Amino acid sequence: MLHRLRLLVLCSLLLMQIQAIAQGAPSSAKAHKKVLLLMGTRFELVAVSENEQLANNAIDAGVNEIKRIEALISEWQPTSQTSAINRAAGSMPVSVDPELYHLIERSIKVSRLTDGAFDISFAAAYKLWKFDGTMTQMPAPEQVAASVKHIGYQRIKLNSANYSVFLDDPEMKIGFGAIGKGYAANRARDVMRKMGIKAGVVNAAGDMVTWGKQPDGQPWYIGIADPAEKDKVFSWLTASETAIVTSGDYEKFVEIDGKRYGHIIDPRTGYPASGLKSVTIICPDAELADALATATYVLGPEDGLYLINQLKGVECLLITDKDEMLASDNLSLHFYQNTSSPRKESKTATEQP
Repeated sequence: MLHRLRLLVLCSLLLMQIQAIAQGAPSSAKAHKKVLLLMGTRFELVAVSENEQLANNAIDAGVNEIKRIEALISEWQPTSQTSAINRAAGSMPVSVDPELYHLIERSIKVSRLTDGAFDISFAAAYKLWKFDGTMTQMPAPEQVAASVKHIGYQRIKLNSANYSVFLDDPEMKIGFGAIGKGYAANRARDVMRKMGIKAGVVNAAGDMVTWGKQPDGQPWYIGIADPAEKDKVFSWLTASETAIVTSGDYEKFVEIDGKRYGHIIDPRTGYPASGLKSVTIICPDAELADALATATYVLGPEDGLYLINQLKGVECLLITDKDEMLASDNLSLHFYQNTSSPRKESKTATEQP
C-alpha cells in the first residue's frame, strides 16, 4: 500500500491566519465534514450545503461507496474479485464486474503510456522489501531479478466478451495501491454530487478531489506538506474541479548501509525508485493523478517531468532528492515566504506573506 504525503485543505475559516481572504458573497451554506479510516487509510469527506441533513446523508453515501469499492478491488480481502483473479493466476480466467474490468483496462493504458513505470502487477517485487523496520540487508540480486520475471502488465489478459481477466503466470498478482484510492475518491465525489452537493472535497490520505467552492465563494486552498517537515506547509494552490495527488517516500523507507531506500518500487527493475522525494500531480481526475504520481516518481526528475509536459491538462510539482523544486510548464503554485526549507525553484512563483 502506497503512503501519500499529506495534502491539507485550507478552508477560509481555518487559513492559519496566513493571509486575508478576499471578500466572498454571504452564504448560509456550511462545510460539513467527516474523517474516518477506510481502505486502510485516513479519508476526509467535506460537503458544502445549507442543509445539514442532506450534507450528512451525502457524506454517508460517499463513505458507503468507498466501502463498496474496497470490497470489490482490495487484494487483501479474500472475498474480493481481485483476490479471485490472483488465486486463479496461471490456471484460468475469472469473470468480474464490468467496473473492475474497466479499471484494470485503464490501468494497462497508463502502463503503456508510462512504459511500465506504473504497473498493477508490481507485487512480486514489493514482497522482497520490508519497510516496517525489520529489514537490515538488501535482497540478493538474483531474488530481485527473479521477482521481476513475475511482473508485466502485458501478461494481464482481458476478454471483453465475458469481462474476464487472466494472469498467465501463477506467481503474478495484481493490486490497486497506486490507483485504487484515486478511483474511490472520484466515485465518492460522483455519488455526493448526484445527491445535490454542489461543492466539496474527498481526501484519501493525499489522493484528493475537489469540486465547487467554499461557503464564502472562495476556491479551495490546498496546502502541500514539506517532505522534510511533514507538519509544515511550504506551498499551496487553489483548486476547483481538480484532483491533487502527492506521492513520496518520507513516511515509509528503510536505511541499509547508510543509504535510504523509499517504499515506491520500480516494477521494471524490482528496486526502490530514486531521484525524487515527492511528486504532486494536478489534473481533473483523481484516478489518473494517482497513477501518474507513482509513475512520475518511478521515472525520476527528467523523464517524469518530460512525461507530464506532454499531457494536456496535467501539471506536476517535483522535489528531487537534492531538494531542487521542479514544476511543469503551466503549473500555477504559490509559496510561503520565510519557509524553513529553502529550495531551488524552477520558475517564478507568487509569494504570500
